[in-house]
Amino acid sequence: MPWREVSIVEQRREFVRLASQEGANRRELCRRFGIHPSTGYKWLGRWTSEWEVEDRSRRPHASPGRTERAIEESILTLRDAHPAWGPRKIARCLKRAGNATPALSTVHAILRREGRIVPPPGGAAAALRFEMAVPNQLWQMDFKGWIALADGSRCHPLTVVDDHSRYALCVEACADERRQTVQQRLELTFRRYGLPDAFFVDRGSPWGDSGGQRWTALGVWLLKLGVRLIHSRPYHPQSRGKNERFHRTLKAEVFALERFRDLAEVQRALERWRGIYNHERPHEALNDDVPASRYRPSLRSMPKRLPEVEYDTHEIVRSVPTSNDYVAFKGRRWKVPQAFRGERVAIRPLAEDGRYGIYFGAHRLAEINLTATKSVGDVPEQVSTMSPG
Repeated sequence: MPWREVSIVEQRREFVRLASQEGANRRELCRRFGIHPSTGYKWLGRWTSEWEVEDRSRRPHASPGRTERAIEESILTLRDAHPAWGPRKIARCLKRAGNATPALSTVHAILRREGRIVPPPGGAAAALRFEMAVPNQLWQMDFKGWIALADGSRCHPLTVVDDHSRYALCVEACADERRQTVQQRLELTFRRYGLPDAFFVDRGSPWGDSGGQRWTALGVWLLKLGVRLIHSRPYHPQSRGKNERFHRTLKAEVFALERFRDLAEVQRALERWRGIYNHERPHEALNDDVPASRYRPSLRSMPKRLPEVEYDTHEIVRSVPTSNDYVAFKGRRWKVPQAFRGERVAIRPLAEDGRYGIYFGAHRLAEINLTATKSVGDVPEQVSTMSPG
């Protein structure tokens, strides 16, 4: 079936919202969502005619003649629907729906009087360090800490957030943190939203390596797609504050409120929450707008086939064996990162005599020094300019 079974309503709502944006390529969105254009335009027609694309009832709007008690009931209804939301978000939602909006202090007093105020989880919010100028320049990716499930298994939530808009592109309930699992989820995300320019990640597996290696098999796969992998500085988690803050919100609004039986139940809850987070929940860093107001899908579509790196005919090209990490040059063997086993690399002369670089496309992997007694190690990774000092 074209719609994912666990989130039919959420995907319909997301499709019509993205397709309703100015300049949206609606036929491309239909392809990415896996639906026929006639189906997409049908849902768009219903949406613009103020029809709902879901079967459940919508939250009622307040009328101008509502009493003070009615306003309080609206505040409490919002709070009960979203127990982790504070007065600012609730007041913003009331205003957006056209309801009378009391002062934030009044909203806070109502919540406190009715026993709805609880200490905020996770402590103070992370500091804002940087922000990309447009969507899809940088996506932040990480695993939230694992969650124990009632069936005895563990859930490892994988999250991908657009840096500019804070739009949650992927919130997946994974059974493990293996490369194959991440790559499968990213393929689905890329086919829906297109390709970013780069990912910002920590140095953990599977995008990092505990042994200090810069390159991983996942990073090589992303390179072939034209997506850079940028690692944060060691021992500087504050440089990835958006993702850390997103995880605290996810914990407070999903995992702190319910115990789940299995992965399927978690995924259904995550899909429902992702729709709320992207399209309904006011975000303080966005002046209380929603992430969907700032996000646009990438113009770079996921290719049907994984591109292969091409080299000029005059270049010295070597194939890295699948069984070891060395290439032959000038009668000696030279080490390359293990992640490039089975790949083709180019050997190019550097400025100094007797020195060569080993390249994968435009990326230098290692150096060759013919005057040295052994192979030069991997090229060290440069500290990201996005990391705070």
